Amino acid sequence: RVLHDETALKAAMKELLGLGAELVIVFGASAIADRRDVIPAALAGIGGAIEHFGMPVDPGNLLLIGNANGLPVLGAPGCARSPVENGFDWVLMRLLAGLKVTRSELTGMGVGGLLMEIVTRPQPRESLEPDDNRHVSAVVLAAGRSTRMGGPNKLLAELDGQKLVRIVTEHALASKARDVIVVTGHQAELIEKALAGLKVTFVRNPDFAKGLASSVKAGVLAVPRQADGAVICLGDMPMISSDLIDRLIDAFAPDRGNLIAVPVSDGRRGNPVLWSRRFFNELMVLDGDVGARHLIAKHNEVVAEVPVEGDGAFLDIDTPQALEAARGS
Repeated sequence: RVLHDETALKAAMKELLGLGAELVIVFGASAIADRRDVIPAALAGIGGAIEHFGMPVDPGNLLLIGNANGLPVLGAPGCARSPVENGFDWVLMRLLAGLKVTRSELTGMGVGGLLMEIVTRPQPRESLEPDDNRHVSAVVLAAGRSTRMGGPNKLLAELDGQKLVRIVTEHALASKARDVIVVTGHQAELIEKALAGLKVTFVRNPDFAKGLASSVKAGVLAVPRQADGAVICLGDMPMISSDLIDRLIDAFAPDRGNLIAVPVSDGRRGNPVLWSRRFFNELMVLDGDVGARHLIAKHNEVVAEVPVEGDGAFLDIDTPQALEAARGS
């Protein structure tokens, strides 16, 4: 890691080439706008040559390909950091296979269409209204069977004189979320009774025994059409505050590419998670007793991390021991 400075970059590239590197990739601090920018200027400064700048695909259109001492040098576009396949991957795979990437190969990559579909810019054929954080729904998942509790329904257990599911739901109601949807399943009547008097919409999940994913789907299906996104809350996480939900909603900014908002502490990602409507289709194909953590990793480039303190975003009450610990804290 060096300064985004021509002199510093020249020294670093010389050092790598002197150590016998077979390929040099430079990840800049900003996009390469033209041949006078830091990366191309540094390449020229060590006697290298720019072979091609730009690609007819997006993301990946700001890729730079050059050489120094007969070895390939890539100026990576910002999308190189994305786990989603893009133009940078197409070039890198060829170079790693020992294939020369010439101007004709690069221009050929644009045949059939110049734009790849990415979540921040769906293809023109999709008619999507511009979304922002004006309308976010909260979905409280309260359909589980509490198998790890050894019998009792954990959501009906009490903490400071209130049932867990009511604590979570009241936090959601006190937040900036426009509406609150509660997904029920196991002992649905008792859960709904525990939430009596609260202004929520109940949705029953007949497939609750299939696991968490079925409840996520039921909740997503119930989100109003006018909602820009939904924050998915777990009914067994009573330490989640309305303030945290508000901070997630504030961090949700599709116009700046922030399509997923997640709480983070010491590198750990917790709950709840706010999802743009653009991911609802992917949430609808989840299966089993797993959440959507892999989707967060898949779309890491559009994740807004919200720093949090304490264990509230990580503490779910699954066992009698966890419940006793929460009561004693």
